[in-house]
Amino acid sequence: MAADLHLPHQLAAANKTLTAQCHCKSAHFTVTVPTSALPLPIHLCHCTICRYTHGTLSCFHAPLPKGVEPDFVSPSSIESSLTGYIHSAQAASERFFCNTCGCHIGDRDIEPDPETGKPEWRVATSIFTVHDEDTFQIRSHVFTNPATEPNLSTWLPSINGRALHVWNPPPNDPHHESTLASLPPPEPDLPDRNVLLAQCHCAGIRLTISRPSPAEAADPYLRRYLRPSPSPTQSDYIDPSSGKLPNAHSHSQNLKRVACLCLCRDCRLVSGSHVVAWTFVPLACISSSTGKKMSADALDEVGTMRVYRSSDEVRRTFCGVCGATVFYLF
Repeated sequence: MAADLHLPHQLAAANKTLTAQCHCKSAHFTVTVPTSALPLPIHLCHCTICRYTHGTLSCFHAPLPKGVEPDFVSPSSIESSLTGYIHSAQAASERFFCNTCGCHIGDRDIEPDPETGKPEWRVATSIFTVHDEDTFQIRSHVFTNPATEPNLSTWLPSINGRALHVWNPPPNDPHHESTLASLPPPEPDLPDRNVLLAQCHCAGIRLTISRPSPAEAADPYLRRYLRPSPSPTQSDYIDPSSGKLPNAHSHSQNLKRVACLCLCRDCRLVSGSHVVAWTFVPLACISSSTGKKMSADALDEVGTMRVYRSSDEVRRTFCGVCGATVFYLF
């Protein structure tokens, strides 16, 4: 009779296997974790590195228990399906994203843990097939930066009445400053203050975006994607019923491009993040760092850009070196 008894850690139910897959399904893996470790705690990292490698406002990562690693489902593998990116010589981890659709799947420590002999992982929880709070629980914002506010830490201070912890390193901590990969400051590239710089972390993709012009504001179609600057002194507002923008020509310098937060399945599975922020810009208003205008038929000729079709009507692009999400074209 005693031989039939099992301790809790010997029971099959003491472990739970979770499945993750990117949009194109090239990256496909499982992780098996002790149920005692659930829910896995999620942190939203807002650091410069995560934002510029993902192309999103933050990443949604959960550390796996020590000794637990992703088990890739054939034919998927790290070597055949993923691109690794180490953001600097001082980096403690390597980031991985799908070769085909650009989806980030997580980070793996470069050095193995001395206790287990295996590198520790932080996985992108957005690509798993389950998202209930018994499995994953968002608990904190880390590396928030006042310069990027409002951001997700501003908009998501709590979940169901449960406050999310905010953690930042002290000013004297070596992690306090997170910079782009030793890039020069953008100002020399922007002699024209009417353009904005957009770039990925590795700078393989560097674009300039022109500010809204009077011609855009006067165009019946394009002006739908413009809004007045939210200034206390701004008196011009678009009439939602007519879509008209009063005095568009005289106030084009006060206009902002419409932006949105997308939580759809496709955006989630091509970025590896639950939330993707988009702004709507005509291709004619975007140029490469060399001054060449964007062409919808030659996007893969721009720097390190790769193109992925998420549907018959939609093309998406990402950096082939660092994995940053760049474009959604429809």
